[in-house]
Amino acid sequence: MPNSPILAPSILAADFRQLGAEIAACEAAGADWIHVDVMDGHFVPNLTLGPVVVEACRKSTDLPLDVHLMIEKPENLLSAFAKAGADRLTVHVETCPHLHRTIQQIKDLGCKAGVTLNPATPIMAIEPILPFVDLVLVMSVNPGFGGQTFIEESVAKIAVLRARLDSVNPHAWLEVDGGISEATLPRVRRAGADAFVAGSAVFRHPKGITEGVRVLKSALNTK
Repeated sequence: MPNSPILAPSILAADFRQLGAEIAACEAAGADWIHVDVMDGHFVPNLTLGPVVVEACRKSTDLPLDVHLMIEKPENLLSAFAKAGADRLTVHVETCPHLHRTIQQIKDLGCKAGVTLNPATPIMAIEPILPFVDLVLVMSVNPGFGGQTFIEESVAKIAVLRARLDSVNPHAWLEVDGGISEATLPRVRRAGADAFVAGSAVFRHPKGITEGVRVLKSALNTK
């Protein structure tokens, strides 16, 4: 596993009345990336935000913006999100019938390219694209809403994916999103993940964002 561990707070759990301030608090506390969940109300049962919010995030931080597109026909909006300031664009295998083309489109826009698979989607669905991506995102909840319970079977899935990536694309990030907390993070870290998305555990920590980031960064070093 060549990559140093990354913590990426998800603004899905942030207070949008003070989004800029909360992103700044994450950065000051030591977060590594900012994760942005884009949902269209069709592929997933929720509607969140578009390029204008990504642009606002870009103006609020120098951290990489890790944009997760939970949308149908993502190829139609890749350029808009790239222009808004996304550093990484991750699409779902379930929405991309021409996945190699979509990944290449992302790279042509100057962004890092990632692929996501839902909890019920088998690893074999992304096998052909593994050598060509910069990031693989494993959903450890069914996408659509924050604050869900971690799906235990995700741990074994991450371990298998780590072995596959080490074989064909060892520098790709293996990211996990859903139910990440002080309790679950060390387990998925040991399984081989190296990037961790956390929403509620950061933005809704009872002692505030700074403590939420500190606790999770500490958990990254738990064996």
